[in-house]
Order: sequence, then structure tokens, then C-alpha cells
Amino acid sequence: MKKLNVILVYNKEENKILMCKREKEPYKGKMNLVGGKVEQGEEELFAAYRELKEETGITNQDIKLTHIMNFQYIMTDMELEVYVGKLNKDIKLTEEVNKLYWIDERENFFDIDKYAREGNIGHMLHQVEIYKERLF
Repeated sequence: MKKLNVILVYNKEENKILMCKREKEPYKGKMNLVGGKVEQGEEELFAAYRELKEETGITNQDIKLTHIMNFQYIMTDMELEVYVGKLNKDIKLTEEVNKLYWIDERENFFDIDKYAREGNIGHMLHQVEIYKERLF
């Protein structure tokens, strides 16, 4: 089974979410969470930190990630792992391929014309809101 991850990164004030604008398919031109592939034999949390550092420059010294849910896509033999964390300080972002943006947490992340993942991002953020006190 192919494994991927996405990471919900909150700024230290917990009022903005880090997003990237996709430069290639799938979801080219739409806003999405940062993340990527889990390599064969790679520990999942390590893969999340690796992808986060590659795509943004954020390291495990800047944020503590928590694994909050998975989406399993049976028809495509794929699993998407979802991690969340809050920055512990202001940081200068380093873009790898996709341009990075801080988006207000009150944005409508269910807007599938603007955001990737058919509304899943909105669902993920709703789950974080439910457990925010335990997560941060």
C-alpha cells in the first residue's frame, strides 16, 4: 500500500494554517497542505518531519507533530496519514517547489474550487478544533 502524509502546521498564535499552492497535478493550482510520500521501510513520524523540513525548512526543533488520523483509499491502495503541530517560534520558511502561504484559520477550507482534497482539509481542521486543548 502506498503511504502519503499531510501536515497541518499552525503558527504559534494558532490563528493561521500553512498551505502551499500546488504547481503540479494532482490539484494543480489549488491550495493544499504540505506533505509527501512515506518511503518504503521509513518510520511514519520520521517521514512527516522529513517532508516538512524538505518543503518548508521547519524542523523537529520548531514544532512537535502529533498523528491525528488516517484516510484509507481502498480503490487506489493508498493511505494518507495526517499530522498536526504548532510552531513554537516564528520561523523563516524555505520553499522547495510549491509557494507557501499562511491562511487564516477561519477560511472556508471546504471550498473545493480553492482547496485540494474534496473537502478533507476542512474535515481535518474541524477534528483539530475538537481536540485543540489536548494537541497544543
